[in-house]
Amino acid sequence: MTHIKTAISLQKPLFEQANALAREMRVSRSRLFVLALEDFIRRYQNQQLLDKINSAYEDATDSNEEFRLRQMRHQQRQIVEGEW
Repeated sequence: MTHIKTAISLQKPLFEQANALAREMRVSRSRLFVLALEDFIRRYQNQQLLDKINSAYEDATDSNEEFRLRQMRHQQRQIVEGEW
């Protein structure tokens, strides 16, 4: 795997927090940034996927689907009431 060096600018308090965390985790600062970026990308992709799934399910049901749902609920009530 090819490694590419990059430079980033951080505010001093954030840089100090990153240094402290890297020491605590016993990893290099570079490794800490890689872990953080990987996590950020994974969370972003998961949110994108969730948004797509939610978008697919937010379709309003049409009148035909509503009719079938009412029939199914009625049928289910009849079955359940007969068992109790």
